[in-house]
Amino acid sequence: MNTITLPLTNVRCMRCVNKIRDAISLLPAIQLIEINTEQLTVSTESPLPSLFDTITALGYQVGYHYQLPIGGLSCGRCVAKIEQALSERHDIAHFNISKQQADVSGSISKQALTDLIIGLGYQVITSQIQYHYNFTLTGLSCGKCVAKLTTALTQDNIDIITIDKNNLSVTTSLTADDIITIVTTTGYQATLNMEDQAPDVTNKPIAPEPEPEPEPEPIIAPQGTATQLLLSGLTCASCVASVEKAIKAVEGVDSVNVNLAERTALIYGQAPLQAVITAIENAGYGAEQSEDDQTRRIRQQQQNQQTFKTHIRNATASLALGVPLMAWGIFGGSMVIDSTTSQISWGVIGLITLALLVTAGKDFYTNSWKAFLHHRATMDTLVALGTGAAWLFSMAVVIAPDLFPLAARHVYFEASAMIIGLITIGHALEARARSRTSKALERLIDLQPQTAIVVENGQETEQPLSAVVAGMTLRLKPGAKVAVDGSVIDGNSYLDESMLTGEPLAVHKKIGDHVRAGTINQQGSLLFKAEHIGTDTMLARIIQLVRQAQSSKPALARLADTISSIFVPSVMIIAILTAMAWFYFGPQPASVYMLVAATTVLIIACPCALGLATPMSVTVGVGRAAELGILIKDAEAMQQAAGIDTVVLDKTGTLTEGKPQVVDYKIYNTLTREQLVQLAASLEQSSEHPLANAIVQSAQQQQLDLYPHSDFMTYSGLGVSGTVDQQQLLLGNAKFMNQNNIKITHAETDFDFIANQGATPVYLAQNGLLAGIIGISDPLRKDSFSAVKRMQKMGLNVVMLTGDSIKTAQVIAAKLGITDVVADVLPDGKAAQITLLQQQGKRVAMVGDGINDAPALALAEVGIAMGSGTDVAIESAQFTLMRHSLHGVADALELSKATLRNIKENLFGAFIYNTLGIPIAAGVLFPLTGTLLSPVIAGAAMALSSITVVSNANRLRLFKPSQQHQEK
Repeated sequence: MNTITLPLTNVRCMRCVNKIRDAISLLPAIQLIEINTEQLTVSTESPLPSLFDTITALGYQVGYHYQLPIGGLSCGRCVAKIEQALSERHDIAHFNISKQQADVSGSISKQALTDLIIGLGYQVITSQIQYHYNFTLTGLSCGKCVAKLTTALTQDNIDIITIDKNNLSVTTSLTADDIITIVTTTGYQATLNMEDQAPDVTNKPIAPEPEPEPEPEPIIAPQGTATQLLLSGLTCASCVASVEKAIKAVEGVDSVNVNLAERTALIYGQAPLQAVITAIENAGYGAEQSEDDQTRRIRQQQQNQQTFKTHIRNATASLALGVPLMAWGIFGGSMVIDSTTSQISWGVIGLITLALLVTAGKDFYTNSWKAFLHHRATMDTLVALGTGAAWLFSMAVVIAPDLFPLAARHVYFEASAMIIGLITIGHALEARARSRTSKALERLIDLQPQTAIVVENGQETEQPLSAVVAGMTLRLKPGAKVAVDGSVIDGNSYLDESMLTGEPLAVHKKIGDHVRAGTINQQGSLLFKAEHIGTDTMLARIIQLVRQAQSSKPALARLADTISSIFVPSVMIIAILTAMAWFYFGPQPASVYMLVAATTVLIIACPCALGLATPMSVTVGVGRAAELGILIKDAEAMQQAAGIDTVVLDKTGTLTEGKPQVVDYKIYNTLTREQLVQLAASLEQSSEHPLANAIVQSAQQQQLDLYPHSDFMTYSGLGVSGTVDQQQLLLGNAKFMNQNNIKITHAETDFDFIANQGATPVYLAQNGLLAGIIGISDPLRKDSFSAVKRMQKMGLNVVMLTGDSIKTAQVIAAKLGITDVVADVLPDGKAAQITLLQQQGKRVAMVGDGINDAPALALAEVGIAMGSGTDVAIESAQFTLMRHSLHGVADALELSKATLRNIKENLFGAFIYNTLGIPIAAGVLFPLTGTLLSPVIAGAAMALSSITVVSNANRLRLFKPSQQHQEK
């Protein structure tokens, strides 16, 4: 019986494991020894094809797959010779041999397969030409799509350079058609860029990878094409629904978010701008575009100021008429038409009131008429109907008093004037409060200076920011703001980055370090090279992210929008039913009671507060998050984050600094320490893995020369192999050594000793024998312990997820007080662990920073990416932490809960207001009190409800995390 261990792929949960276990139990001569989501071990005397075919039929992948270029085969007899040799092996499941390539699947190691072919007298061509392709992607709509495609492309012969929703750059030995086929079978489309179709580009070897930056800088993933329009004429949630419906009807629009709080529309897609604006105008509203943030903000400020002034002027005129009339009635003056004199005097007042309605109240009537033409009803419809009915009834009494009984000859001109005045002054106060909601976004925009000092030919000149192009040399003086993103080429200084990252301490910048637009130079002078300008700077991309998040809607907002869309017509029906009830069943004079009750219902039921409840809270909450160094992709993520009960933390780069160092060595042959490090570093010199960088840096610190390497291969989650100085080397973990039949049992004591120090032991095998162990330690972040404790105090279950050995992981976890540890996880197994937690009923937030974290970040309810992480990780996450602190995770979750609570308070207040207000206005208390609610009081209450919602939302600006980041 042969014992074989095989890796498994796509096995995400215990249900999958059980399916495989049940299937294997039916296979003759195969005994299952052990199985988990990552690998299985079987004992067998029969060939492997039945096992491979059975597992593949279930939808999973098993074992290894090699495509080796081979040489020396001159005829079919040579091919048959290799096929005969392969068919005699129990560790090979399938093979397809041609004179150019061996395509082999099984449990055999690559080295054993290579030795077999060489032993038959043929060659394995180890130096393949690598090609560099750039593709344009379509069909990817979100971070989950990016993560899905990343998983599909994660293969030994494909090296992903960059990937996002629109672009893919890879180096590979495959053809461009092979890559396109992988993308297509994953469900998306890929087009090879034109410059990559020319033979001299397609067939060129890969250029050497650049040296990693000394300090990784946060990258904000670019978002989809979006256009923002400034809107006018919106008054309530019904208007929002109408504008969104009109924009969505335009061909080329993918999606749209209308923000009532800011009076803006964020439109995604490729629709012609003028077609969108025309659609909005045809729906009865106004729209305009501002080309840049500065112009947009100035225009919004102008609109807010003009709106405020107009409302104040109209309110003053309305109250100047309404207050004296109301005082006349309250203090005993007659408001009944009982003589010719009163008829004339009230007629004059009626004409004055009409002039008021067509001036100060003009917008209510024009907007309601536009709504009527488009077969909809809005807040303006309710106000126009209420005030118009009161005026028309009063003028009818003035013109023909004899048509009404004496008790019904009451006029209500003061009601029309007071309602217009109170609602308008409410809009003015709401506009003033609303202008404060985007202060965080305005402060971000203010960070961008309008000029920069350009250094050319030794001369320094101050030029407009629009004149700066990438590659220019810029001077940064003390106290000045950085104009664009770039790299320091001379000098050193301390920069205040708190507005972007939330970190209070200034950051030291020296030659080679990145500087970012908007940060402030505290002391010293710097020369830096401009690299990213305009909308490509991190500041510009942050502003775009914040704006998109503020315009997005959580599920609660969509519920409120649905209710608002049917609310106004429902209120009109209620008003009609109320009028009929009072007319047929009410006391005399029935016409008066009918008018008062119906008008009051129309006025008090305004859905303005309901429409403002969610967008105001989201706008302020997202802005406050930006001030704390937390970028939120959309409001839906905030609602999801408020319900999180489990936080899964990746170890490397999340709990740790992500800057590992070699701390220990163990040697088992004649090599010296220097030779051990020299061989390992020579093998790893082309790898970008953090552990590889640590080994290479150790060799550089010891001034050791590195040998060239060949046959370099990476095995995800296991290790690397290659040839250095004519020696076959394997570098990786215990699982990798076991798979390649390297004996490591005699090194277990040393392995345990290194692991118990919290370091990661890495084995180095030389020509099939263990040569040594290198211990690599990645120090914990200074605030990891306090951040973990803080999350646990919040009632969150904290889980550490790592590909490191279980012993090393347990040591790190013990230092942090984490009891739930999942270790020895391959990169594609992280998403499976998230699924397992979700199947247990957990609501999971995943925190990570690497490309291998992207699938897990996308799969979790909430993905949180460290700002220093990769572009794919940030694209897959809903939250991005701009500061290098795990306290940002707790801050994000606390703020999400506070924002959701604020939204619920606003919605509760708006619903309760209408739920109680409408019945009272209809007269349910009349049998108890004998009086009806005045339309004037209803107008005041309606205005107060909107002001209350806006003021409550602005409380979020005062939000402070429960514990600020503290350096230990």
